[in-house]
Amino acid sequence: MNGTLVLFVCFFGFLLLNVPIFASIGLAVVAYVLATGDITWNMIGTTMFTACDSFPLMAIPLFILAGALMEGGGLSKRLIGFADSLVGHFPGGLTIVTVVSCMFFGAISGSAAATVATIGVIMVPSMIERGYDKGFSYALIASAGCLGVIIPPSITMVTYGVATMAPISTLFLGGFGPGILVGICLIAYSMLYCRKHGYQGNGQKFSIARVGREFVHAIGALLVPIIILGGIYGGIFTPTEAAAVAVFYGLIVGLFVYRELNFKKTIDALVSSAVTTSTIMLIVGAATVLARVLTLEQIPAAISDMITGMTDNKYVVLLIINIVLIIVGCVMDSTPAILILAPILYPIAAQYGVDIVHFGLIMTLNVCIGFMTPPVGLNLFVACSIGDIKFSTLVKNIWPFLIAMLVALIMTTYIEPIAMLIPHIFGYGG
Repeated sequence: MNGTLVLFVCFFGFLLLNVPIFASIGLAVVAYVLATGDITWNMIGTTMFTACDSFPLMAIPLFILAGALMEGGGLSKRLIGFADSLVGHFPGGLTIVTVVSCMFFGAISGSAAATVATIGVIMVPSMIERGYDKGFSYALIASAGCLGVIIPPSITMVTYGVATMAPISTLFLGGFGPGILVGICLIAYSMLYCRKHGYQGNGQKFSIARVGREFVHAIGALLVPIIILGGIYGGIFTPTEAAAVAVFYGLIVGLFVYRELNFKKTIDALVSSAVTTSTIMLIVGAATVLARVLTLEQIPAAISDMITGMTDNKYVVLLIINIVLIIVGCVMDSTPAILILAPILYPIAAQYGVDIVHFGLIMTLNVCIGFMTPPVGLNLFVACSIGDIKFSTLVKNIWPFLIAMLVALIMTTYIEPIAMLIPHIFGYGG
């Protein structure tokens, strides 16, 4: 028990000191080894290497690179133009365009932060220029950026699949239902807000001809999810191979179709992807070691006994798990949260008949909420970095969107077909 105390005190102590998450985990494990000697240094190195030596995990750096190449290749501008032609004429239409564009770009990047940065630099200035409140505009993009993780392909879903051996392709299928639901919830609140404050659309009448023109311009971007997901579900390639295909496709479209991807942008995409991937892999290795230590200390069994001892009601158990994940999301990044908690919490949910895919989508939504909750909320910091807004102002404006996300989380948790209908249509019987 002393070892467990040392582990947790050191881990949370380093977090409070703003030590990077992978270093907080690693230093806590080092303190545990020095205090107990229950594991060897050799086991730490072997575990970290084995954790990263995973074929499914290769999808993460490839999807990150694909998203960076497509961002530099001009795909985002065309997606926004197409979304604007469809819904921009509605009252408060720019808010709908923002959410729909994030859904489209989410089907390309798989990253919340990339979605906020890429769509935000285009849409937020346009909204402010048309008189939208600055705090509302930045809060909207910080929230809608979460769709980059929910709409497949999703880096978070890949991480969960690696942590629990869940079928990644089925997780991708299941992501459409919650993703669309989140988009509807965000749009519903935005339209109510815009109607109350008198915000209008883009000033243009709806035109089939314009929709057609914008569709032609955006066809190269719109084909990305069709090629990736169609190839996976058609049995042509695995999710990891699909990520490699996405890289190749993004390179070809950016260089030869839209001709906006030059040598400098390609190098920038490679460098940024390498930095992001390095950080993720360090977290993966450190989190896997921590999970081993927790298992050695029988922490998962203790947590399971505690939760199941509180109630035998499935719905109450899921509520407790959601509360735990929301709290963790406030202080921990998505990757370590998934890698550490998924192997602990899923077996508890499985005792009550919760499907591994359904639970993965519940965790994904919780992680998304963590992106927009202080103090860690990554999307909040990205939104602040792309514009002139104080963090405190953004936090004040994020709460209505957070409530909309919580509504989507509750519905996804307790109405199983939202997450599982599409997988069942495609023959999944988990």
